[in-house]
Amino acid sequence: MLGLMQDRPLLISSLLEHAARHHGGARIVSARPDGSLVRHGWPEIAARAAQLAHALAARGVQRGERIATLAWNEHRHLEAYYAISSMGAVLHTVNPRLFPGQIAYILADAEDTHLLVDPTLLAGAEALADKLPASLRTIIVMGTEADIPAECPLRGRFELLAQESLIAGQPATYPWPDLDERSASSLCYTSGTTGEPKGVLYSHRSTVIHAISTLQKDCFNIGAQDVVMPVVPMFHVNAWGIPYSSAAAGASLVLPGPKLDPASLHRLIEEEGVTFSAGVPTIWTALLNWLRAEPGRRFTRPPRLVVGGTALPTAINAGFLKEYGVSILHAWGMTETSPLGTTNARKPENAGWDADRFLDYARKQGRALFGVEIRVRDGNGQEIAHDGVAFGELEVRGPWIAAQYFNRPGDPAFTEDGWFRTGDVVTVDALGCIEIVDRAKDVIKSGGEWISSITLENLIMGHPAVQEAAVIAMAHPKWDERPLLLVQPKPGMSPTAEELLAFYDGKVAKWWIPDAVEFVESLPHTATGKLWKADLKTRYKDARKSG
Repeated sequence: MLGLMQDRPLLISSLLEHAARHHGGARIVSARPDGSLVRHGWPEIAARAAQLAHALAARGVQRGERIATLAWNEHRHLEAYYAISSMGAVLHTVNPRLFPGQIAYILADAEDTHLLVDPTLLAGAEALADKLPASLRTIIVMGTEADIPAECPLRGRFELLAQESLIAGQPATYPWPDLDERSASSLCYTSGTTGEPKGVLYSHRSTVIHAISTLQKDCFNIGAQDVVMPVVPMFHVNAWGIPYSSAAAGASLVLPGPKLDPASLHRLIEEEGVTFSAGVPTIWTALLNWLRAEPGRRFTRPPRLVVGGTALPTAINAGFLKEYGVSILHAWGMTETSPLGTTNARKPENAGWDADRFLDYARKQGRALFGVEIRVRDGNGQEIAHDGVAFGELEVRGPWIAAQYFNRPGDPAFTEDGWFRTGDVVTVDALGCIEIVDRAKDVIKSGGEWISSITLENLIMGHPAVQEAAVIAMAHPKWDERPLLLVQPKPGMSPTAEELLAFYDGKVAKWWIPDAVEFVESLPHTATGKLWKADLKTRYKDARKSG
């Protein structure tokens, strides 16, 4: 017997229509590169998205056709988010921070036909002109005719249009089709640090379910009165779904554009009354250091922050909470998980812990959201004990978890029984909270035992002279591998190797303490702000500890 309930498809267009119809008072604030602000409401965003959809349809864009964007967090990108997916095409967000060869590769792999480019990124697109795929026929500059240089290398080879001219005169409403909710909606590629980037193809159903799930109190906890600022880029895992969850809640959005320096972010938080923001650890670490630089820098109304990507050192979390009243929720996810998989919110079992005790616990990545199943298996395929000590690889499944990669059937990242192998090595404690102790490719194997490079990095970040740190393996004739600590000191400080290694005393087992320290001027990062361990391993591949 089936239930007698109405069956309506879960579509991205329904999120936009809901926000436009019921939350006209919410505001969409978009920062320009010069710092000026552009203001819209959800009804205006919906109208402009409809105009863009009409323009693309008039150009023959079909359902399932991939349309790429090379853009920052700003209103025209938001309009493209909704227009492209809602009309039945596939939004393909491209990370402009990837290497040119990787950008060319993913445009070709996706077979994009149109590319929407922010004016500030047009020079990068011009440099790629000879590498752009044959499928690409039109480049749309996300601005006016004045944003297109008269001598543009793309002109002639590609049809070159201005978005404002393209949508001018188009109807402000669109008959959004009733698509199959399992239809593809958007396409994101992994950062490709260990090979060519891989495409993750989301559906309308997965996107809407993910958006609704992130509204939970123990996740983003967004409501209609919130002012939400996604610092995480809209080209990276759909800005963690925030453009969709904000529409579902009817919240206001502040889109910071390309300027993500601490002063610009603080200004937006203060002037626009931001109540919630999300970003990677490097963003929040830089903001904390900027706040500390002048005693008078504060928050009139401390926002709630979410951090993901990599672990946020306890010292940074504690600094925000104790000095500025800002609470930070630690979350975990990947491109393949849409991305939210876990959050580290309190449970009844630790609700009574004092701030210091929970701050130490908050370094962990958290427990599974409803809809996400997790299992952790050791090298023999056996599930590990939930004791917070045993290690294993994290596997996940659920309605917003990838089932395979785009154009890559049979990838070994997906198990035969339907789980995605994340490549993260984790422990699980008695409360079901996971802690990533390393990537499977980065864990240090010393004498047959594992050492967590992430744990060592997070601990040393508590040293007052350390700006940033990385730990990688170096070869050892007896133990196979031993930890090498790479440290970028804070400006004006000159810590010694001896004092840094002594900082680990009593915090980890003696045999975990790195064998050597190298001081560096800076550390490399991936296009998504993570430490680029692969580059470091190449640089220091000949580092050895004798004896």
